[in-house]
Amino acid sequence: MDYQPTTLTVSQLNRRARQLLETHLPLVWVEGEISNFSRPGSGHWYLTLKDEHAQARCAMFRNRNSLVRFRPDNGTHVLVRCRVSLYEGRGDFQLIIEHMEEAGYGALQRKFDELKHRLSEEGLFLDTHKQPLPSLPNRIGIITSPTGAAIRDILSVLKRRFPAIPVTVYPSVVQGSGAAAQLADSIALANEDNRCDVLIVGRGGGSLEDLWAFNEEVLTRAIYNSNIPIISAVGHEVDFTIADFVADYRAPTPSAAAEILSPNGEEFLANFRGFERLFLEAIQRRLQSSSQHIDNLRRQLRHPGERLHHRGQQLQNLLVRLKRSTAENQTRQQTRLHHLQDKLGRCHPSQQLDQLQSQLDALKQRLHLGMEKLIELRHDSWQKSAQLLHAVSPLNTLERGYAIVMDKQQHIVRHVADTAVGDTVSTKLVDGSLLCTVDKIIPEER
Repeated sequence: MDYQPTTLTVSQLNRRARQLLETHLPLVWVEGEISNFSRPGSGHWYLTLKDEHAQARCAMFRNRNSLVRFRPDNGTHVLVRCRVSLYEGRGDFQLIIEHMEEAGYGALQRKFDELKHRLSEEGLFLDTHKQPLPSLPNRIGIITSPTGAAIRDILSVLKRRFPAIPVTVYPSVVQGSGAAAQLADSIALANEDNRCDVLIVGRGGGSLEDLWAFNEEVLTRAIYNSNIPIISAVGHEVDFTIADFVADYRAPTPSAAAEILSPNGEEFLANFRGFERLFLEAIQRRLQSSSQHIDNLRRQLRHPGERLHHRGQQLQNLLVRLKRSTAENQTRQQTRLHHLQDKLGRCHPSQQLDQLQSQLDALKQRLHLGMEKLIELRHDSWQKSAQLLHAVSPLNTLERGYAIVMDKQQHIVRHVADTAVGDTVSTKLVDGSLLCTVDKIIPEER
């Protein structure tokens, strides 16, 4: 059997090609230079995106290009997010642009914003994690390039303001490939040494590309995990990096970081001179006070014989007071003893027994009378209850000639409808029961 190949029209071929491209290629980022840029009256943009070796036709529809924040033109270097497609009418390969931004700075800014947002969501920028800076560091660690302007500015400020603070420099490259990793390693090394109270991580000014090492995640996490407080001092006052947000403190410049950590040496000397003056004045006041106290003690000092005579008089007075107090106390105790003897006589056990015996006889008489009265009341109450019970008893009703009819289930039969002919019923009389069979039911006419 001959094989018949499948024949496609050009439209079918182009449609299948478009479907394959759009199905198997997701949104992609493409960087290139704009050429053949046009803005027809429809509001859509049509352009060619090219590099040194190739080009691709592109379209950006009105609802998407209205969001572009700059004005593109021929020669503009851009970064686009787009879908790969095919224009079926001409069979032209094309890109459908969803987003456009300037390449270079724009791409870096996008990476900056994305990383900043992600780290902020993780909580790396929270103030609760930031450590306080020491008011007077014992040693300052500096992580920067050993040949850059930043280290010279920092050391110059420290020498001018407070040269007594020792400094340890952890050299590192601050720009280019691998700079962020080397900066992170220097932070880890400073934490292992544990000699510094605070670290300055920074460099001088530059473009966004120059400062990019301080926007990389590896350095950001090293700053976050540091046990030593870190001041970020990158670039100029208008430059912001991700290291600034995660650091414990941001200084606008490296010189400002040195000023923040170093007290003013002249103010310290002035304070020391003030303390010295206060200390000398305090010593003089203490010496003067001690001298006056010694003079007072000298005036109070008397001859031992005079002091013995005075003590003898005091002892004689105390002896007289002791004899008088002893006699008064003895009189009070005798009076109290007589009072207790009288009270004991009134409380003799024989008198208390006579009183208790009289009370016991009276209580026995009251108990006997109470019991007789209670028995009489109970007997009357019992008779009344027996009479009342007899009056409402079914047996009393049966004695008057009535009977109680019950079915097999021992339920009382109150109506003729509760039985049927042939049923066996029990008739309760006053002295027994009759077992009966219902032969006929005669309902009462009303």
